[in-house]
Amino acid sequence: MNKRGNETRRLILNNSYALFAKKGFKEVTMKDICDCTGLSRGGLYRHYDSTKQIFAEILEVLLKNQEDEFSEKINQNESAVSILESVLERYQMEMLDSGNSLSIAIYEFYSLPQSGAAPNALLRQYLLSKEMWSRFIQYGIDRKEFKKVDITAVFDMIVFSYQGVRMYSRLMPIDRDIPHRITEQVKLLLLPSVNAS
Repeated sequence: MNKRGNETRRLILNNSYALFAKKGFKEVTMKDICDCTGLSRGGLYRHYDSTKQIFAEILEVLLKNQEDEFSEKINQNESAVSILESVLERYQMEMLDSGNSLSIAIYEFYSLPQSGAAPNALLRQYLLSKEMWSRFIQYGIDRKEFKKVDITAVFDMIVFSYQGVRMYSRLMPIDRDIPHRITEQVKLLLLPSVNAS
């Protein structure tokens, strides 16, 4: 695909992300996406056949960005503690930013029979995320920056707490201290000399 085509796809994905975060998956139509991107129906359909295809690509991009974030920093031999601090800081901001949460859209996408998602696609994403986090936590353990922990249990606590707060933040006001308390507990689990604040 040429540069202009790639730019158009990025425009579609970025604007669609905002729509899915605001309206959920079920309520977004191709017409909505045309309206928010300024593309004609033909222009949009030249790149994507459906909202399902667009949403699936958004999820793939998000997962790849997270993987790249860990891999790049690990390859640069960055401190595991600084990587963790950076990721948890971002998670705190995202948990409080209900307007940009895709949690409800993700739930709708994977729970609708006509979603077009491959069987166990959400499980696949969970397993890929688990693999990334497991590599990262093991990296911290190997560097003696993290305690020896049950990696799967720590990952489950992180992912389900994060996604739970993201989901709840769409449905009710979230106290600013909730994300902070969660990330502090993650640090307590992983870092040898952290006191709860």
